[in-house]
Amino acid sequence: MGDSSGPAATPVLDATGLVKVYGDRRVVDGVSFTIERGETYGLLGPNGAGKTTTISMVCGLLGRDAGTVTIAGQPLDGSHVSVKAAIGLVPQDIALYPDLTARENLRFFGRLQGLNGKALASRIDAVLEIIGLADRADERVDAYSGGMKRRCNIGAGLLHEPQLLVLDEPTVGVDPQSRNAILESIEVLGGEGLSVLYTTHYMEEAERLCDRVGIIDEGRLIAEGTRRELIDQVGEHARIRLDGTGALGDLARRCGELEAVVSATPSAGSVDLVVTDTAAVLAPLVQAAERAGVEVTAIDVAEPDLESVFLHLTGKALRD
Repeated sequence: MGDSSGPAATPVLDATGLVKVYGDRRVVDGVSFTIERGETYGLLGPNGAGKTTTISMVCGLLGRDAGTVTIAGQPLDGSHVSVKAAIGLVPQDIALYPDLTARENLRFFGRLQGLNGKALASRIDAVLEIIGLADRADERVDAYSGGMKRRCNIGAGLLHEPQLLVLDEPTVGVDPQSRNAILESIEVLGGEGLSVLYTTHYMEEAERLCDRVGIIDEGRLIAEGTRRELIDQVGEHARIRLDGTGALGDLARRCGELEAVVSATPSAGSVDLVVTDTAAVLAPLVQAAERAGVEVTAIDVAEPDLESVFLHLTGKALRD
């Protein structure tokens, strides 16, 4: 994260009151958020929630019906090319020439961005290292796997060293190994101080990458914060399932008396607990089982996550 004083106090992105209407449908309805220097910000929501429309307005690809966008303190309006040049956009769809090599693709896009000569060649080499394609740089893109194409797609958005990298669902349709390679590349960029706007409907990606998350649903930003802030905001708690044999009703009663236990419900062969502090409650739970004469066969802990936050806020699963 950037320094909180001087120029770093100006957000790289400040989007305020964004609205987009198609017919009688408000696809984006008053969305506002900021991204600080060096911050990775995730827009988390299901398909059709308005994520792509939002970033299209942020990047100046789509007109806004209302709202403002500033990039590093400069308004994004009209044909302000210099402001748009501060953005590196990586779209969902692969935007590469399949009959060119990765290096040739990057050279072409680099020239479009005003780079040339030794500076371009050096920058291409650096980007190929970042995206993990240095050893495959001179192979045609149509011979690449889906994951390699997506990494090359990211590289094209990095060539001109943008202040804000915008990634729209960059791991859709790739295998787990390729997904991990993409996420590692993004982690490196975030660690080097680049600001990143990342849209996804994969909760685990948002939890891994993002310093802060905005949860978007039906065109509205319904919650925002760090993972911990969001969980605390909606009052989500950890859940523990304790399997065993014996006096489970007595065990549930004893567990219910523990300070960190919100509720304890016996069922066939188990006790289901909702707790506020997993670490503090595990040892007392085992002791309570011993006192109740219950033989514990398994303990399963489910910590709250962004998926449970989204379900709490919207009443539906993230990928519905």
